Amino acid sequence: MSFTLQIGKKAPDFSLPATDGNTYSLSDFAEAPILVVFFTCNHCPYVIGSDEATRRTADKYAGQGVKFVGINSNSANTYAEDSFDNMVKRMAEHNFPWIYLHDETQHVAQAYGALRTPHFYVFDHERSLLYTGRGVDTPRDASQATVNDLERTLDELLSGRQVSIRATNPIGCNVKWEGEDAHWMPPYACDLV
Repeated sequence: MSFTLQIGKKAPDFSLPATDGNTYSLSDFAEAPILVVFFTCNHCPYVIGSDEATRRTADKYAGQGVKFVGINSNSANTYAEDSFDNMVKRMAEHNFPWIYLHDETQHVAQAYGALRTPHFYVFDHERSLLYTGRGVDTPRDASQATVNDLERTLDELLSGRQVSIRATNPIGCNVKWEGEDAHWMPPYACDLV
């Protein structure tokens, strides 16, 4: 049994509170031809180092209907910086162009098989998974990136081509699971390639 959602599988539904005061489900993004769901947080240096690259990508493709949804599943008991209040503060400070959801129970992270922060999932209009993995090859310092897997995937999809690379290994901090050591990973979690 694979931990991470497999290519071709449907996006698991969710109902999660956002930093904007609303609650969102998968159906709220039904009009988007492409949906990027990514697991992120407030404190991880790989997230902080690549958030502006993710912003540029989200802005670049927004006019083509690509929607971005960030989900923080980290336990605030492991890292207090990842609390919902701090999510609200971070969005107020940075005004990122995505909906930022809180997965306090971690059920959504389990359903998607999120491995690290950040970990990206790209879905088509039918919400079938077409790509999973990293955004860029150097997320801790995205200014040094030589490969942008996320943009390559979106370019291919929007031009009607097949996705050439369906999976890469996400690079970042592991998800902080409730009640576990900060570096714990589920026993059946593994690299994607």
